[in-house]
Amino acid sequence: MYVACSTLCFGTQPLADALRSISEMGFAKADVALTEGGPHLSPTDVASDPSKAAQMLKSWPGVTAAAFHVAFGEDRTPAEIDQQLQAICRLARVLAVPVVSVPAASLETDFAAEVERMTRFVRISKIEGVTLAIETLMGTWTETPGKTVELCRLVPGLGVALDPSHYLAGPFHSQDFDELYPFVRHVRLRDSGHDPEKFQVRVGQGEIEYGKIVNQLSRCRYGYTLSVDIHDKPEPQFPMHQEVRKLKYLLESLL
Repeated sequence: MYVACSTLCFGTQPLADALRSISEMGFAKADVALTEGGPHLSPTDVASDPSKAAQMLKSWPGVTAAAFHVAFGEDRTPAEIDQQLQAICRLARVLAVPVVSVPAASLETDFAAEVERMTRFVRISKIEGVTLAIETLMGTWTETPGKTVELCRLVPGLGVALDPSHYLAGPFHSQDFDELYPFVRHVRLRDSGHDPEKFQVRVGQGEIEYGKIVNQLSRCRYGYTLSVDIHDKPEPQFPMHQEVRKLKYLLESLL
């Protein structure tokens, strides 16, 4: 296991500065957000100029991308999204990024349609030799562990990008998601409480059981990344560098 830092920890900075901050804090790996309308690169940017995107991600020596955290534009057609995902997976292959994560569809969508969409996404990612992981996310088909596991079983090759905050602070209200661990291919962490308003709190003031998570992952021979994923937008009520560093040291002490 490795500890990485999300570029969203420094979302108020340009990408090059975010990578520099990540490097200065002692991280060798970054969890790179590719979000439409986000602070750094977007899926549209990658699809329109993949060479430029690759150069931007190489802008700070010593920091390599460990995963891509993707969010597509809601106004994009399925064909456009497929094209963007193909470009992102190709970029992942070029940069030796093993995992690309995508959000699940809203609960308002048909579950069978989501199975079909994920099957298509996995097919695209496999062409480039990249693992596709679906994020655990409130308000989507992955907001409960049971439905997430069902989706993974119906879509061979689909992994999980585990974000336990969405379970603890969401309607599921539990940290008992042991059935998920065999499918986990990426993990994003911050501290959280049992309430959506406590989705992100200072490290040590929430109830995320980091030790239990690491132990369960170890039992499944997890060899991927743990990402520090404390977002600086909206503005937190605490010093970002201090909280990121605190969680980094905590996770490293458990490995």
